[in-house]
Amino acid sequence: MQRSKADAYVGLCRKAGKLTCGFNAVEVQRGGVYLLLLCHTASENAKKSAIKLSERFGCGLMILEGSTLEEVTGKPNCKLAAVKEENLAKAILSSADENYRLYSGGNV
Repeated sequence: MQRSKADAYVGLCRKAGKLTCGFNAVEVQRGGVYLLLLCHTASENAKKSAIKLSERFGCGLMILEGSTLEEVTGKPNCKLAAVKEENLAKAILSSADENYRLYSGGNV
């Protein structure tokens, strides 16, 4: 299966150390989050928590529809990831295909 351009940007974020994976790790962030990525396999409570986090950080929330976030990031059981680099967040938003759905906006 060929990776999309947005998947490649997420991988680049991970390699650059600008991607925080996991709800607990994202919740302790003090700021500097420009985009949240949520897996479509997340529970309803996880989705509600992700919406609250996106409001707290003032950033966009995208839901991965096609592949799981675990496949894209290479992190087991990853349901939420935070992009901490503004330009990479903009690149993910601009190159998003049918596998990425923007749930809510933000200040990116």
